[in-house]
Amino acid sequence: MKPTRNIADNYRNSVSQNWAYIGAIFPEPNRTESEHIGVSKIRGLFVTSHKLIRTPMARIYVASSWRNQYQPEVVTALRKAGHQVYDFRNPEDNPGGFHWADVDENWQDWQPEEYIKNLSHPVAEKGFKADRDAMLWADTCVLVLPCGRSAHTEAGWFAGRGLKTFVYIPEKQEPELMYKLFDEVVGSLEELVECLRPAIAL
Repeated sequence: MKPTRNIADNYRNSVSQNWAYIGAIFPEPNRTESEHIGVSKIRGLFVTSHKLIRTPMARIYVASSWRNQYQPEVVTALRKAGHQVYDFRNPEDNPGGFHWADVDENWQDWQPEEYIKNLSHPVAEKGFKADRDAMLWADTCVLVLPCGRSAHTEAGWFAGRGLKTFVYIPEKQEPELMYKLFDEVVGSLEELVECLRPAIAL
């Protein structure tokens, strides 16, 4: 589904055209008192409806860990707020997501040579492509703590590209100074949703 930017732009253009049309019908110097009141009311309706048009919702990449218990509720809350959200646990083109155990059940015992070699395993390549494609699609990243190296690498990639990156800390964590590189650090799901609310298009 494409962003709603064109819909919002078309609506604003329509409002401007209609307002100009009303101004032509009732030129200000010649308006009667009742016409002034009527035009003011119409203008109020236009302004109110105009403010309801917002900029497009975000395409969000949620970076986290398979062990993170908060990730599912973050995905659900952001989708409920109207955003498009990539869920690495259930990607459309890779059901069930990527697991190192699908490469080798003894993956935790790998030596460096095995580690490097298996980065090129077909299963690893497929999992990487799914996440990488989603990162290229997204315009926003939400880093949900606690999480590990992959999620932090992903968040750093977004920040390095100048894209909006938010950190959500739902439980006690060791402080990290370099989170100041990101756009916002929040401690509740409500704050996160609010930070991601699109700006009103005036």
